[in-house]
Amino acid sequence: MQIAILSFFHYFTPMFKKRESVFEIEEGKFLSPKFDEKGLIPVTTTDHKSGEVLMHGYMNQEALKITIEKKEACYWSRSRNALWHKGKTSGFVQKVIDIRIDDDQDALWMTVDIGNGASCHVGYKSCFYRSIPLGKINNSEEIKLEFKEKEKKFDPEKVYKGQPNPTKL
Repeated sequence: MQIAILSFFHYFTPMFKKRESVFEIEEGKFLSPKFDEKGLIPVTTTDHKSGEVLMHGYMNQEALKITIEKKEACYWSRSRNALWHKGKTSGFVQKVIDIRIDDDQDALWMTVDIGNGASCHVGYKSCFYRSIPLGKINNSEEIKLEFKEKEKKFDPEKVYKGQPNPTKL
Protein backbone atom coordinates (compact mmCIF):
# COMPACT_ATOMS: atom_id res chain seq x y z
CA MET A 1 0.00 0.00 0.00
CA GLN A 2 2.80 2.43 0.87
CA ILE A 3 4.51 1.79 -2.52
CA ALA A 4 1.26 2.52 -4.38
CA ILE A 5 0.84 5.81 -2.50
CA LEU A 6 4.45 6.81 -3.22
CA SER A 7 4.00 5.99 -6.93
CA PHE A 8 0.77 7.99 -7.03
CA PHE A 9 2.45 10.94 -5.30
CA HIS A 10 5.49 10.75 -7.62
CA TYR A 11 3.29 10.69 -10.73
CA PHE A 12 1.33 13.81 -9.74
CA THR A 13 4.25 15.75 -8.27
CA PRO A 14 5.61 18.20 -10.84
CA MET A 15 9.24 17.57 -11.78
CA PHE A 16 9.70 21.05 -13.22
CA LYS A 17 9.15 24.59 -11.93
CA LYS A 18 5.52 25.48 -11.30
CA ARG A 19 3.98 27.87 -13.85
CA GLU A 20 3.43 31.02 -11.78
CA SER A 21 3.49 34.02 -14.12
CA VAL A 22 3.24 34.76 -17.82
CA PHE A 23 6.40 36.83 -17.63
CA GLU A 24 8.37 33.97 -16.05
CA ILE A 25 7.01 31.48 -18.62
CA GLU A 26 7.73 33.72 -21.64
CA GLU A 27 10.80 35.68 -20.52
CA GLY A 28 12.11 33.78 -17.51
CA LYS A 29 15.02 31.41 -17.18
CA PHE A 30 13.22 28.39 -15.68
CA LEU A 31 11.81 25.38 -17.47
CA SER A 32 8.06 25.27 -16.74
CA PRO A 33 6.58 23.06 -19.44
CA LYS A 34 2.82 22.96 -19.90
CA PHE A 35 1.59 19.40 -20.28
CA ASP A 36 -1.92 18.85 -21.66
CA GLU A 37 -4.85 17.26 -19.80
CA LYS A 38 -3.32 13.82 -20.50
CA GLY A 39 0.04 14.91 -19.08
CA LEU A 40 1.72 15.18 -22.51
CA ILE A 41 3.66 17.81 -24.45
CA PRO A 42 4.15 17.58 -28.25
CA VAL A 43 7.66 17.16 -29.65
CA THR A 44 8.81 17.73 -33.23
CA THR A 45 12.13 15.98 -33.88
CA THR A 46 14.53 16.95 -36.67
CA ASP A 47 17.85 15.66 -38.00
CA HIS A 48 20.63 17.93 -36.74
CA LYS A 49 22.61 17.68 -40.00
CA SER A 50 19.93 18.07 -42.66
CA GLY A 51 17.18 19.84 -40.70
CA GLU A 52 14.75 17.22 -42.03
CA VAL A 53 11.70 16.58 -39.87
CA LEU A 54 12.06 13.01 -38.61
CA MET A 55 8.98 12.58 -36.45
CA HIS A 56 6.38 14.08 -34.18
CA GLY A 57 5.73 12.53 -30.79
CA TYR A 58 4.84 13.29 -27.20
CA MET A 59 6.60 13.32 -23.86
CA ASN A 60 5.27 13.18 -20.35
CA GLN A 61 7.24 14.59 -17.41
CA GLU A 62 9.24 11.41 -16.92
CA ALA A 63 10.13 11.07 -20.63
CA LEU A 64 11.32 14.68 -20.74
CA LYS A 65 13.43 14.22 -17.60
CA ILE A 66 15.00 11.00 -18.96
CA THR A 67 15.68 12.68 -22.32
CA ILE A 68 17.39 15.64 -20.65
CA GLU A 69 19.49 13.47 -18.33
CA LYS A 70 20.49 10.66 -20.72
CA LYS A 71 20.78 12.83 -23.87
CA GLU A 72 18.82 10.15 -25.74
CA ALA A 73 15.23 10.61 -26.90
CA CYS A 74 12.56 9.05 -24.73
CA TYR A 75 8.92 9.59 -25.64
CA TRP A 76 5.54 8.61 -24.26
CA SER A 77 3.91 6.11 -26.60
CA ARG A 78 0.18 6.83 -26.68
CA SER A 79 -0.52 3.57 -28.55
CA ARG A 80 1.44 1.44 -26.07
CA ASN A 81 0.64 3.66 -23.06
CA ALA A 82 4.26 3.38 -21.95
CA LEU A 83 7.62 5.12 -21.97
CA TRP A 84 9.43 4.56 -25.27
CA HIS A 85 13.21 4.84 -25.50
CA LYS A 86 13.50 5.60 -29.21
CA GLY A 87 15.76 3.09 -30.93
CA LYS A 88 15.95 0.59 -28.07
CA THR A 89 14.58 -2.16 -30.34
CA SER A 90 15.75 -0.97 -33.77
CA GLY A 91 19.16 0.22 -32.65
CA PHE A 92 18.54 3.68 -34.17
CA VAL A 93 18.83 5.64 -30.92
CA GLN A 94 18.21 9.37 -31.25
CA LYS A 95 21.17 11.13 -29.61
CA VAL A 96 19.93 14.53 -28.51
CA ILE A 97 21.89 17.55 -29.75
CA ASP A 98 19.48 20.29 -28.68
CA ILE A 99 16.03 20.67 -27.12
CA ARG A 100 14.13 23.93 -27.50
CA ILE A 101 10.86 24.93 -25.92
CA ASP A 102 8.46 27.43 -27.49
CA ASP A 103 7.49 30.81 -26.06
CA ASP A 104 4.61 29.62 -23.88
CA GLN A 105 6.42 26.38 -23.03
CA ASP A 106 3.78 24.01 -24.42
CA ALA A 107 5.71 22.47 -27.34
CA LEU A 108 9.22 21.09 -27.86
CA TRP A 109 11.56 21.01 -30.85
CA MET A 110 14.38 18.52 -30.56
CA THR A 111 17.34 18.06 -32.90
CA VAL A 112 18.96 14.66 -32.85
CA ASP A 113 21.73 12.62 -34.41
CA ILE A 114 20.54 9.29 -35.79
CA GLY A 115 23.84 8.54 -37.52
CA ASN A 116 23.06 6.56 -40.65
CA GLY A 117 19.85 5.27 -39.11
CA ALA A 118 16.15 5.94 -39.30
CA SER A 119 13.34 7.24 -37.11
CA CYS A 120 10.22 5.71 -38.66
CA HIS A 121 8.82 2.35 -37.49
CA VAL A 122 7.75 1.71 -41.11
CA GLY A 123 11.45 1.63 -42.09
CA TYR A 124 12.00 5.04 -43.66
CA LYS A 125 14.50 7.59 -42.34
CA SER A 126 11.74 10.07 -41.52
CA CYS A 127 8.15 9.48 -40.45
CA PHE A 128 7.33 12.25 -42.95
CA TYR A 129 8.22 10.21 -46.05
CA ARG A 130 5.20 11.23 -48.16
CA SER A 131 4.05 14.55 -49.55
CA ILE A 132 0.48 15.77 -50.06
CA PRO A 133 -0.03 17.24 -53.54
CA LEU A 134 -1.04 20.90 -53.57
CA GLY A 135 -3.72 22.48 -55.71
CA LYS A 136 -7.41 22.14 -56.49
CA ILE A 137 -9.09 19.12 -54.90
CA ASN A 138 -11.55 17.35 -57.21
CA ASN A 139 -12.24 14.38 -54.95
CA SER A 140 -10.91 14.51 -51.36
CA GLU A 141 -11.24 10.72 -51.04
CA GLU A 142 -8.76 10.15 -53.88
CA ILE A 143 -5.84 12.40 -52.96
CA LYS A 144 -2.69 10.47 -53.88
CA LEU A 145 0.38 10.92 -51.72
CA GLU A 146 3.81 11.24 -53.32
CA PHE A 147 6.64 9.19 -51.81
CA LYS A 148 9.62 11.48 -51.15
CA GLU A 149 11.77 8.67 -49.77
CA LYS A 150 12.05 5.88 -52.30
CA GLU A 151 13.80 3.27 -50.16
CA LYS A 152 13.48 2.11 -46.59
CA LYS A 153 16.51 2.17 -44.28
CA PHE A 154 15.51 -1.15 -42.68
CA ASP A 155 12.95 -3.94 -42.84
CA PRO A 156 10.47 -3.50 -39.97
CA GLU A 157 9.44 -7.20 -40.09
CA LYS A 158 13.03 -8.22 -39.26
CA VAL A 159 13.74 -5.47 -36.73
CA TYR A 160 10.50 -5.66 -34.72
CA LYS A 161 9.99 -9.46 -35.01
CA GLY A 162 6.31 -9.87 -34.25
CA GLN A 163 5.87 -6.85 -31.96
CA PRO A 164 2.47 -5.19 -32.40
CA ASN A 165 2.37 -2.33 -34.88
CA PRO A 166 1.84 0.98 -33.02
CA THR A 167 -0.39 2.31 -35.85
CA LYS A 168 -4.07 2.03 -34.92
CA LEU A 169 -7.09 2.40 -37.23
